[in-house]
Amino acid sequence: MKSFEEFRSFIDNLSDGILLIDEKKNIIINKSFKILFNIKDGEHFKVTEILNQFGITNIFTGNEITEKEISLKQKKIIVESYNFSTFDENDYKGLIFKEIIDIEETKSEIEELKLGLSSMKDILDNAYQGIVLINDEGKIIKWNYEKLFGIKEEDVLGKPVEDVIENTRLHIVLKTGNKELYDIQRIQGHDMIASRTPIIKDGKVIGAVGTVLFKDVKEVKDLATRLKILENTVSIYKNEIGKMYCANYTFDDIITKNKKMIAIKNIAFKAASSSSTILIEGESGTGKEFFAHAIHDASSRRKSPFVRINCAAIPHELLESELFGYESGAFTGAKKEGKMGKLELANGGTVLLDEISSLPFSMQAKLLRVLEEREFERIGGNEGIKIDIRVIACTNEGLEKLVEKGLFRQDLFYRLNVVEIKIPPLRERMDDLETLCEDILTKQLEAGLNHKKVTDKAILAMRLYDWPGNVRELRNVLERASNISMGNYVSMQHLPDFISNKLVMESKKSSNKQLKDKIAEAEINAIISALRASKGSRTEAAKKLGIHRTALYKKLSGYGIDIKNIV
Repeated sequence: MKSFEEFRSFIDNLSDGILLIDEKKNIIINKSFKILFNIKDGEHFKVTEILNQFGITNIFTGNEITEKEISLKQKKIIVESYNFSTFDENDYKGLIFKEIIDIEETKSEIEELKLGLSSMKDILDNAYQGIVLINDEGKIIKWNYEKLFGIKEEDVLGKPVEDVIENTRLHIVLKTGNKELYDIQRIQGHDMIASRTPIIKDGKVIGAVGTVLFKDVKEVKDLATRLKILENTVSIYKNEIGKMYCANYTFDDIITKNKKMIAIKNIAFKAASSSSTILIEGESGTGKEFFAHAIHDASSRRKSPFVRINCAAIPHELLESELFGYESGAFTGAKKEGKMGKLELANGGTVLLDEISSLPFSMQAKLLRVLEEREFERIGGNEGIKIDIRVIACTNEGLEKLVEKGLFRQDLFYRLNVVEIKIPPLRERMDDLETLCEDILTKQLEAGLNHKKVTDKAILAMRLYDWPGNVRELRNVLERASNISMGNYVSMQHLPDFISNKLVMESKKSSNKQLKDKIAEAEINAIISALRASKGSRTEAAKKLGIHRTALYKKLSGYGIDIKNIV
């Protein structure tokens, strides 16, 4: 039995597939046969099926089998038959399955290997100024320093590296097994930048390789100079981008004396120090964008981009590519190099999404993902891009009402409405009217116009107007008035008819009032004028009016005149 086990072990170690059948039709197969035909232990019944499949069943009938070629999984196999007589005097009929190696295919593979090795040689020849390889005895087995030192490879092969290369430490690295990278080595009067790396296999150092990156330290200095120039160029471009995408207004540009507006400014200023998302609501022209600019300027992101996106001004079919960008060939007409989106451009800074209520419903889900995960994918891309941005959204429509109507996602509304800022319309802060007029007309000096003031009568007319366009409309009205006014004042005649007519209509209404109402109105106007002329001094105002100071106090109280709102 021991000899039979040795025989089985012998045929199991053969690389060819072996099938034996004794006189009793018992089948013996080796491991290579099992692997060749994918037969598992205990599946000997498959052998007959395989022989039937390839038409080689003659072995069971005792007939001779001539040499035959079969195909198996794109492999060519030669089947040869033999008769065996073994140590136990049993006779076996056997089949040997030999895989044929395609000579032409092998030649092709060899040529590909040669080409690959040739390419690798070119890479090594050009990757460094020089390269040397030594074996475990410290002798040179590969040399590529001919251009650098003028020494040919055949003159140094087999020589100790320390006898060939001046001041080398490659033989020392061979002993220590430690890398030495970017070391300065003096060779032939030049300070070269060299690296030395041990070659380790199975924990044992079997050789080492030395490379020269720069043949002179001057080359490193030249490279450093070029890198510095490149760095400065990049810095210039960054500054240019910073100028393009920067905040233009600060909190000082938001002019107000109104208590409600002052409180809103304080909330916005405090919110600027965080990175929380901010939702700014207000009618058109109230100054929502001023607040957004001011918040960015007062934040820690002030030196990073401030990118503005008007969701209503960009066609819906282009909005996604504007926000997220796209990869090369993402769609017809796309740039070959792809395009960076506004969100990616604003990385590290702030994104202002103006008219957020106009954002298409399909885009709202994608924006929500950006706000929650701080990640997005370009159109046509499959890699997530991480970004760090602060989002400020503006709208002149109540988002809460749009949510109720099903026109805006509720989850996105809650994600945007972390810090809510509601700016009141100009008609609710008329105490700011004169201050705003003064500020707007002062800035007209930059346009080359003379500094002008608004007459009291013109102010009164403007107070009677509702200002549906708010501060933006006021700015436009005063710009027009400044251009048509020839003097130093903006008066009634310089205002648009829809504003000046308001005062005319009020005057007609007042003509129907009783005499005492007209007297009271005249007294109020006289008191206000006197107080303004005397800069709030009640004593001076009483003298100008020709009445006692006590009488002035009574009239102020009786008419409900608050001196703080006058001066």
